[in-house]
Amino acid sequence: MDLIIAMRTFAEVAHAGSMNAAALKLKVSGALVGQRIAGLEDHLQAKLLNRTTRQQKLTEFGESYLEQCRDILELVDFSEGKASDQQRLAQGRLRIAAPVSFGTSALMPALKSFREIAPEVEIELTLSDNNEDLIAGGFDAAFRIGELEDSALIQIKLAPYRMMICASGVYLEEHGEPKMPSDLNNFSAVLLSRTGRKPWRFKQGSEEQSWTPQARISVNSGQAVRVAAKAGMGVAMLPETLIKRDISTGNLVQLLPDWSLPEQPMALIYHRDRYRPQRLTKFLDFAKSVFRNQLA
Repeated sequence: MDLIIAMRTFAEVAHAGSMNAAALKLKVSGALVGQRIAGLEDHLQAKLLNRTTRQQKLTEFGESYLEQCRDILELVDFSEGKASDQQRLAQGRLRIAAPVSFGTSALMPALKSFREIAPEVEIELTLSDNNEDLIAGGFDAAFRIGELEDSALIQIKLAPYRMMICASGVYLEEHGEPKMPSDLNNFSAVLLSRTGRKPWRFKQGSEEQSWTPQARISVNSGQAVRVAAKAGMGVAMLPETLIKRDISTGNLVQLLPDWSLPEQPMALIYHRDRYRPQRLTKFLDFAKSVFRNQLA
């Protein structure tokens, strides 16, 4: 048995949905397709497909093996120089990590467009404000916010992550609207707990001011801080990408728009491999086109 041919046949059966459909695509008989699958199962000493007279379904092992097949076959094509851009189909599972607020408000809505570009790619997205380890976590790529340590990983610089100060109209009716950062001394804040009570630093031209927020509420979720701010519980400093819709609809009011806040660098990181699956190449190109000049 030619193992590569058997693997190609199995991948085509999984993609086509049946052995007969795969046989038509491969231009061989259905019987030969069945023989190749049976030979592959015998070689692996494991069942790849559960078959009935009406349908077939990948076994749990078959699903896992299919991912390995696709990677191996793509690598074979790559090494033999046979995989042109048209020939190489972006497919398989792509594991991505991203910070919670960015992933929820900016990345998730954008993935609809990526699905149109690469419909055969399955996205597995992990949202966490901890910097997930790419190798230990088995991730293909990860979005990072903040200064990056020197790393063997490749970094693609994206648009800076911008922050805004905001509050609800109801809260401002009761407390007034600050004209200068020093006016915030009369305000209470809702804080993201992981940032603590670090000073908020403002800049206008050459002038700089800072304010250490006074807060009775802190929470470990940017979305929860956003909800609290909308409910009139205080002023909040939140990512622009998280609240830009609330600002445009009037649910939140941007404060001190003439004063800038420090921007945080943002990057997409991935492994420094000579061979890169087509699905990852497609995603990297997509991320650069969407997030290099804007965040949403």
